[in-house]
Amino acid sequence: MSTDTHIVAYVQESEFDTVLTGSEEKVVVVDFTATWCGPCRLISPLMDQLAEEYKGRAKVVKVDVDSNKPIFKRFGLRSIPAVLIFNDGVLAETIVGVSPYEQFSEAVQKLLEVVSTTDS
Repeated sequence: MSTDTHIVAYVQESEFDTVLTGSEEKVVVVDFTATWCGPCRLISPLMDQLAEEYKGRAKVVKVDVDSNKPIFKRFGLRSIPAVLIFNDGVLAETIVGVSPYEQFSEAVQKLLEVVSTTDS
């Protein structure tokens, strides 16, 4: 993968679909961000915390919108920070703007509960 910041890796457009569908984890959290975005810097430590808390159960990655505009447009996003949460490669939840950590963790937890009931 490209470059790592703390424990959350940046992914490029070329590897995006592989990350969504080829990951061991069925739940993938994608943080759309940019270096110039102040609110994105507020979300960044929350994404690190999420990655740590759900390590092995959910994958957390970042997409730099400046170098990956097609992915940003593909999901009809207009502003950042935007966090998209996928379940088995399918978009399940979108959280736009600065939100408390609990909103992200509850969304991930809800999907993990769905995954665990369908896997048993």
